[in-house]
Amino acid sequence: MNIFEEYNSKVNRREFLSGSVLGLGATALSSLLTGNEFLTNDNNLPHFPPKAKRVIYLFQSGAPSQLELFDYKPKLKEMFGQELPASIRGEQRVSGMTANQRSFPLAYGKFTFGQYGQGRIWLSDLLPYHQQIADELCVVKSVHTEAINHDPAVTFIQTGSQQGARPSFGSWISYGLGSENKNLPAFCVLLSRSTSYDQPLYAKLWNNAFLPSEHQGVLFRSGDDPILYLNDPPGVDKVTRRDMLDVLAKLHKQQLETVLDDELNSRIAQYEMAYRMQTAVPDTLDVSKEPDWVFDLYGPQARKPGTYAANCLLARKLIENDVRFVQLYHQGWDQHGNLPTDIKKLAKDVDQASAALILDLKQRGLLEDTLVIWGGEFGRGCYSQGKLTPDNYGRDHHPRCYSIWMAGAGVKKGFTYGETDDFGYNIIKDPVHVHDYQATIMHLLGIDHERFTFKFQGRRYRLTDVAGHVVKDILL
Repeated sequence: MNIFEEYNSKVNRREFLSGSVLGLGATALSSLLTGNEFLTNDNNLPHFPPKAKRVIYLFQSGAPSQLELFDYKPKLKEMFGQELPASIRGEQRVSGMTANQRSFPLAYGKFTFGQYGQGRIWLSDLLPYHQQIADELCVVKSVHTEAINHDPAVTFIQTGSQQGARPSFGSWISYGLGSENKNLPAFCVLLSRSTSYDQPLYAKLWNNAFLPSEHQGVLFRSGDDPILYLNDPPGVDKVTRRDMLDVLAKLHKQQLETVLDDELNSRIAQYEMAYRMQTAVPDTLDVSKEPDWVFDLYGPQARKPGTYAANCLLARKLIENDVRFVQLYHQGWDQHGNLPTDIKKLAKDVDQASAALILDLKQRGLLEDTLVIWGGEFGRGCYSQGKLTPDNYGRDHHPRCYSIWMAGAGVKKGFTYGETDDFGYNIIKDPVHVHDYQATIMHLLGIDHERFTFKFQGRRYRLTDVAGHVVKDILL
């Protein structure tokens, strides 16, 4: 008795009858519905011609201070050490870390700002390489969120929900648009080493949740074994591996006929993808043939695996090989104290490599249909957390307004959108909620965020939940 006969002999009468009834019902239903309509609503994607085919999301975990990088506020220098006016703060809450402070003195570092490019974008002297790409940037200064602590805020901007257990941004895009390269995942994740580690990053941020499991982000690690368990163990050759997968696929297909669990198809797809990736991944991640000028462009850290610069280079290579969504995480931006010193280190980590990525994509003709995003989960407050001195201070969490930038496919170049008050505390013009930001990115990919849903446990879910509108003023 072979393995298939043994399996069939174990299917009892009750399982057979139950499977038959379900099978007949599924067959009848399939004659009425096609594709994914049983699970989704109007998901014939893209809904309209996209301006972007791919996304590189440079996520700065810990919340970079917009006041030291993008949002120039000379009023803070003028009123250094004075109290934040009560009329500005109003009744807004602050985090538990400064809620017991009796004083909220305004803080300003010894950094200078200038206007760069034809769009006269304000940029700090902490970002000299960004100054060289000012004409490619669309800086949004009015992003805001409800979350005031790191984990819910990161989860919110990455999944559309503060509570988690929802698909990540990249998983939604993988599910909706699929992959352009059958040998690589549609959604890849890169984690970067930083000069400091603070807020942890969890797998839930690139999780598929209730979407089919082949849409989970695939984490690439630095070193000789970038994906765990991808390579065959000793003694298993390619022929043996192929035979094993073929037998396993037949077993899963037989099981599918009995239980009607579509996750079995996802498993088959994942096994097959892993088999193809055994060859594709080493070739794609091989930087040995990159010329010296490319490493010089990305900076001295580009030759060191796992650094932000090295991962920016890998992001370009993945995009060049038609990966749909690359999520790059960089940690260390949570500067509640010693901000003037620490932000210099973090800015140096990311400045040259971020600008190099834009220039590299542009000179290869990839920026035309690739969207690049840079930003964190919220901003930092204008007052000092803890003791303020002429040379040192910290900044607490500030969800009311912060800055991100976008570049590439479909967004205006050399453009600034949104405005905050003189203290960088409140938005006074063109607010952009996190759901608006998510809806806009999906729009650039040809997706109507209100029509792109997945039915789970009786409810139709979407990345933007029940909110969000496209910010058309930043689009070409």
